[in-house]
Amino acid sequence: MSSSRLISELQAGLSRLPPGEIVVGFSGGLDSSVLLHALAALTPARERGLRALNVDHGLHPRSAEWAAHCAAFAGQLGIPFIAAGAAVTATGEGLEAAARDARYRIFAEHLQPGESLALAHHADDQAETVLLKLLRGAGPQGLGGMRVLREFGAGRLWRPLLNVPRELLRGYAQALGLRWIEDPSNMDTRLRRNFLRAEVLPRLTQRWPDATLAIAHSAAWARAAADFVDDHAQRALAQVQGTDPATLNWLGWLDLPDALRDPVLRLWLRALGYEEPAHFHVVELERQLRTAAGDRAPCVRWDQCELRRYRDLLYAMRPLVPVAEHWQASWNGSPCTLPGGGALALRGEDGSAATAPDDRPLTIHYRSGGEHIKPAGSTHTRELRLLLQEAGIPPWQRDRIPLVSMNSELIAVGDLFLSAAAVELCARVRARIVWDREGLRAEG
Repeated sequence: MSSSRLISELQAGLSRLPPGEIVVGFSGGLDSSVLLHALAALTPARERGLRALNVDHGLHPRSAEWAAHCAAFAGQLGIPFIAAGAAVTATGEGLEAAARDARYRIFAEHLQPGESLALAHHADDQAETVLLKLLRGAGPQGLGGMRVLREFGAGRLWRPLLNVPRELLRGYAQALGLRWIEDPSNMDTRLRRNFLRAEVLPRLTQRWPDATLAIAHSAAWARAAADFVDDHAQRALAQVQGTDPATLNWLGWLDLPDALRDPVLRLWLRALGYEEPAHFHVVELERQLRTAAGDRAPCVRWDQCELRRYRDLLYAMRPLVPVAEHWQASWNGSPCTLPGGGALALRGEDGSAATAPDDRPLTIHYRSGGEHIKPAGSTHTRELRLLLQEAGIPPWQRDRIPLVSMNSELIAVGDLFLSAAAVELCARVRARIVWDREGLRAEG
């Protein structure tokens, strides 16, 4: 019975799987052994092209022996076998997470365009994943657990057994006399997933025998809800995102329904390549935006991301690098890398480098307070502070705009404001001042 249901699940999954070869992530454990064996028994899977990929993390003295077992198992089935080693370095999230990251990197490297990586996650794994997400306070996206099919590397990741309980896999293996590897690390209940597997789920299933399948079904509902929310979040983000992709209209964001604010924020940050915030960061951001006075510049930060408000916009950016006080440098127009990020240069009409004449000694520096400039064409000398405010320059950028002085007279503010002297200088050398804002733009 267990064999027929397992085969039926795989046949149904194969019928929905887009064309392409199938690579089975094969550890030699019970689950992946059953998956590889069952797929090898299906002609449609073999006709697509089926191979096994084993990743040796080198974390156990017997890992080489296990890799040899996997090679022999695949050989008996007549399935091409690939062995790959992984260099695992423990991170702040622990050795288990580091090993998983290394494994998935290798999986991605070996996956060709259009191929599917088949993994043996089953209903019990899904239940463990959902419980872990629940204990972390996840929303619908996290509670949706693992997807049956998603994009991965150059191809896709396929989990055809998510509706199959572990006991069916064990029954299949025992009925056919399969031999598999028992990794002793799976018994280490100091690891959160192992604790759930060994201590929590058995108690739940003792009282509610169908608990794992029920949780898996709930995950499917949550996944459908999360996909619905994501679709609406995409549309909402298009409405509140600024002209600069790394900005967001924060009033528009606050006006979104409760169910959309968090997903829209995360969608925005993911697209910019930032780590997602914890739930309390989002709560704190919303609190500051709602309560901070209009002349304040709230900031919420985590990891390598900062969210700062200025006027109507919320800016996502990397943390700013401190700039030495009273920094300045002599400048002849050659490209100058700025300590606050970006660069300044004199460029000819064709983009080539230009230099200032020797009789015009120039100095680059940053604001120290009280600067004034008379922009070309203006009848009045203006206070720089007010000019920057009127131009809508965010406060955290103002002290990082390169200023150019000649004989102690401020003649240029980046390429934003030029005095008549700066215009005359540029005309003389047939060039213009070019300020590369890298490091100052909202995305950092």
